[in-house]
Amino acid sequence: MNKVKINSDVELKDRLVAINRVTKVTKGGRTFTFAAIVVVGDGNGIIGWGLGKAGEVTAAIAKGVEAAKKNLVKVPVLKGTIPHEMEAHYGGAQVFLRPAAAGTGLVAGGAMRAVLESVGVKDVLAKSKGSSNPHNLVKATIVALSNMRDAYTIAGTRGISMEKVFKG
Repeated sequence: MNKVKINSDVELKDRLVAINRVTKVTKGGRTFTFAAIVVVGDGNGIIGWGLGKAGEVTAAIAKGVEAAKKNLVKVPVLKGTIPHEMEAHYGGAQVFLRPAAAGTGLVAGGAMRAVLESVGVKDVLAKSKGSSNPHNLVKATIVALSNMRDAYTIAGTRGISMEKVFKG
């Protein structure tokens, strides 16, 4: 993963993916706490996720946002879509992402949609297989996005010009 340090002038928008109410049964009765998974992104290729746990929903969301700002990754977004197909899994969740033509829209559901909107992808075809657990779906989507490489990165690692990358 290509971790990224951000400047204070980058505007990150947070998005709540899921809230989970957790119950702990004690001698004195039930104790309720909340776990919130949050994604933050600038809509231009920077994305991060975080998990916050607290006794109140608002505190859990705030903790999740702070945790998300600590693990940001840079993703290549080309003309509103992704550079190539990618498949990834995390835990029991498996995701498949495919670039789409302009005007197709974001064909993804639930947790994947939140991640892709936060990163700034406008046109993509996405499919999730296996577990629908939002925690693992968010992590699998971010793994898939962070493993993407654009043509400039490939040219740089191979030490060749951009023309040679496309000629084969």
